[in-house]
Amino acid sequence: MKNKEVNTRSDLQIVPKTEIQKTVEGHRTAAAYYEAAAKSHLEAAAHLMNDQNDKASQSTMQAYGHSKLAIEAQKEYVKRHTLKG
Repeated sequence: MKNKEVNTRSDLQIVPKTEIQKTVEGHRTAAAYYEAAAKSHLEAAAHLMNDQNDKASQSTMQAYGHSKLAIEAQKEYVKRHTLKG
């Protein structure tokens, strides 16, 4: 019993650095799209306050587009995480 070594490293899953970097990049990409969506939503609200409905609609559609891109970016890194376990 005294000479028995406990090797906990064999139980760890090693994730290559490139996979971690890809995931970080995915988080940053999604965050950037969500920030752009938030900006467009705020612009839409401001346009509505100024009775500029056409501009508000345009900003709303831009926000929707940015949100869709953010969701797509999220799907990529979530898929990688769930497949890795």
